[in-house]
Amino acid sequence: MEQQLDLAAVRAAADRLAGAVRPVTVVPAAEGVWYALEYLQHTGSFKARGAHNFLAAHRAAGSLPAAGVTIASGGNAGIACAWAARAHGVPATVFLPVNARPVKVERLRGYGADVRLVGDRYSEALAASRQFAAAHGALASHAYDHPLIAAGAGTLLDEIRDALPGLDAVVVAVGGGGLFAGIATAAREHGVHVTAAEPENCRALNAALEAGRPVDVPVESVAADSLGATRVSADALAAAQRGGVDSVLVTDAQITAARRELWEEHRIVVEAGAATALAALRTAPRPPGKRIAVVLCGANTDPSDLTAPASGEA
Repeated sequence: MEQQLDLAAVRAAADRLAGAVRPVTVVPAAEGVWYALEYLQHTGSFKARGAHNFLAAHRAAGSLPAAGVTIASGGNAGIACAWAARAHGVPATVFLPVNARPVKVERLRGYGADVRLVGDRYSEALAASRQFAAAHGALASHAYDHPLIAAGAGTLLDEIRDALPGLDAVVVAVGGGGLFAGIATAAREHGVHVTAAEPENCRALNAALEAGRPVDVPVESVAADSLGATRVSADALAAAQRGGVDSVLVTDAQITAARRELWEEHRIVVEAGAATALAALRTAPRPPGKRIAVVLCGANTDPSDLTAPASGEA
């Protein structure tokens, strides 16, 4: 299937997703700031959008094999793939690094996925997934680097605009760039500014902007399990280069503080990756406009550390 990421692709994805995903809830958080609670989505993250769009498009095209689908993931994309595969009645074989969070492995198995732990990095799991697809005839999906995946994620932007008329800016965490690419593609058509937030030691998009092309980067962050891509997608880089985008880096300490803030002030439990967006809003120059949405994109995490005493507390 030949695909490209553009506004038409995002709108086609919205048609496929109608009735299959939960429309995002948007709530006020502070003056001029709203939270888009996408962590309430099926499977606990925005990834459900791209996974369902990917499989629905292949089913419609007659290219969804009986062997099912395979994917490599840090966790969330695999969970979403397994959920979508179950809905479409095909098996899912998911490859994760051996250091994947146990809570994500458990959720994957709960959706009936065949879970295989391979290597220490996402890139090793990806290589194993591709080998499996070639050997068994399974459809190879991707955690972020595919137009159908990004277009599905991009449907979130219009839902936020519907819930928050006059939206000026959106802040979104970036790993491999699927969510960012989809949102930025849709946002550009409506004049909505996008802030792309990354951990300073997981800066695939930021480094690509500096180099003018996707480049490999080291991965070392408290948010690496969801934002730890070593290279950003070409679609994400292209979306960032079109303008209307700021690239912001935050420290692990700032991410941890933002995650704890969400719990202490709102009783919201999210992954470190999702808290990265709030950390960027808290530490970088405020995006332009009076109506800013912060995407809280995933909550497949163990909340036990949120209630533990901070360092130095009795």
